[in-house]
Amino acid sequence: QVQLAESGGGSVQVGGSLNLSCAASGHSLSTYVIGWFRQAPGKEREFVAMEWTYSGQYYRESVKGRFTISRDSARNMGFLQMNSLKPEDTAVYYCAIGTRYATYQSEYIYWGQGTQVTVSS
Repeated sequence: QVQLAESGGGSVQVGGSLNLSCAASGHSLSTYVIGWFRQAPGKEREFVAMEWTYSGQYYRESVKGRFTISRDSARNMGFLQMNSLKPEDTAVYYCAIGTRYATYQSEYIYWGQGTQVTVSS
């Protein structure tokens, strides 16, 4: 059983930065696609970014140039560096892993519990 644990969320002002971490246990992340999703209050959970060794990184349009997804295989961790944060980035952020390079939530097998990101003006 794979377990994922996010950390690094918090409250920042507009323009600030946060680096979210996703620590995995129970299995190596090396063969999985790592995805980040978010859910804002009153909204459905949405895709943010994904990364796979063989296909690179892919982002939703609204975060391109501001967010960077990465992984550290030696530490069995994934990351989401978020810069130039905006109020509309406020959400609970989830990391997930799957075996297909896809933006659909249904393609992801294991999920973390989420970490809150709040951006205030």
